[in-house]
Amino acid sequence: MTASDTSQMRLADPALASAPLSGVKASDADREHAIGVLREAFAEGRLTAEEHSARVGQAYSARTYAELAAVSADLPAGPSASPAAPRSSSPVADVAPAAHRRTNSLAVAALVCSVIPGLPQLAAIILGIVALRQPRRTGERGTALAAAGLAIATLALLLTVLLVL
Repeated sequence: MTASDTSQMRLADPALASAPLSGVKASDADREHAIGVLREAFAEGRLTAEEHSARVGQAYSARTYAELAAVSADLPAGPSASPAAPRSSSPVADVAPAAHRRTNSLAVAALVCSVIPGLPQLAAIILGIVALRQPRRTGERGTALAAAGLAIATLALLLTVLLVL
């Protein structure tokens, strides 16, 4: 790796902008990265809706790394990252943030099976019950999908039984 390769790698991330590089023009990818940081901060409740929309506008209009760094300078995932939060001994605490967690496949299967009339709805009830338990242990997303699949399948089966009788 040459010295120019190293300097280009530093330029690719606005969070690494230093004083000599602050006048360097920011790319669209740099702006999108900064907007991703703002999106995470908004999802965590660090920004209000008004602050988020104002800062996104500033990020889109930013021309240099200095302007882009100013948009997220007071946020933990921004240029001046704060120390990591203390870790919990809970098994779910070691799971990746919500944006990077997988969706439970049984929850998806429960929802899909719930809309297919007949025996698949019975399978959806079973899958929904199992899928409601798994995300608590594994930290995966999908509890809402599992609950929806379970509810739809149960209601459809009850409706079918009532219509048959």
